Amino acid sequence: MFSKLFGGKKPENPEESEVSESPAEAIAPQAAPDPEPEKLGFFSRMKQAVTRTRESLSSRLEGVLALTRTVDESALEDLESALLTSDLGLPTTTAILEQLRDHARRKDIAGGEELRVLLKQQIRLILEAPRKPVVEPAAPPKVIFLVGVNGTGKTTTSGKLASWFRAEVKSVLLCAADTFRAAAIEQLEVWASRSGVDMIKTKQGGDPAAVLYDAVAAAKARGINVLLVDTAGRLHTKSGLMDELEKMRRTAKRLIPDAPHEVLLVMDATTGQNGLQQARLFTEASGVTGIVLTKLDGTAKGGIAVAIARELNLPVRFVGVGEKIGDLLEFEPGAFVDSLLG
Repeated sequence: MFSKLFGGKKPENPEESEVSESPAEAIAPQAAPDPEPEKLGFFSRMKQAVTRTRESLSSRLEGVLALTRTVDESALEDLESALLTSDLGLPTTTAILEQLRDHARRKDIAGGEELRVLLKQQIRLILEAPRKPVVEPAAPPKVIFLVGVNGTGKTTTSGKLASWFRAEVKSVLLCAADTFRAAAIEQLEVWASRSGVDMIKTKQGGDPAAVLYDAVAAAKARGINVLLVDTAGRLHTKSGLMDELEKMRRTAKRLIPDAPHEVLLVMDATTGQNGLQQARLFTEASGVTGIVLTKLDGTAKGGIAVAIARELNLPVRFVGVGEKIGDLLEFEPGAFVDSLLG
């Protein structure tokens, strides 16, 4: 039946791809997401999200930024210690301090307030360096893979992203391609309902590439703007799972030559530097184009966003700032730096 409707050859194990809804069924207009109380302004929400990091950083920066005299080497060493405790990491912190020392050699840093301004400039430049305009496909759907290890909030992020795109007046379809955990399929169903979007799924243990094939075909048939694909949590050391992800990439390209258009790596901000090496190796293996940093509100290690930008040369695209469906913000370097350093 599938080939009669859409043409083409399905991936291996087609019997595992019995989706729960027909890709060809009539589609009613997508309902609006669940209403929530009026949100704080963007800057206020970002400031609230980095409260723990800002308080931790402020307690260590207080003496340095209170300087009224010329900033000396001792003050810069104190600054270095403060940045390291906020999880910017040694390479990124060293690069920032080198720029500040170079400035001090050419022209004295008059005091703490000028040091704050220069520090904000350096961090913002690092965050903006890997950012590029997000290229939209010539024709819908835009296919976005969400990848990462278990426990980072990948499935939850898929649902929140569906709501975010809905707020951008775009139609969305979710694909439950994490077939290794029954709980992942059930969890995504809950988020699909909350965000008012449809979902394509298969049974636990089914072929992820096959359900992805159905989802891409359904998105094309329905004229869906965005297809969000929740993939199985995996480590770079798990070759079988990484091979499965590559198979999914090939499957998407079979129907849409440029797909996937984005591959977003979901990272848990609370892991800080411990997650950075894992992310580096994961990025090399799966063609990641951007980062979603979850649980930013629950950590004093928010400086990891800066380390990601510099050391992985990847833009932070979104940040998770809470557990509600609307608690996902598109990342904006200026607001982040202002929220962090005032």
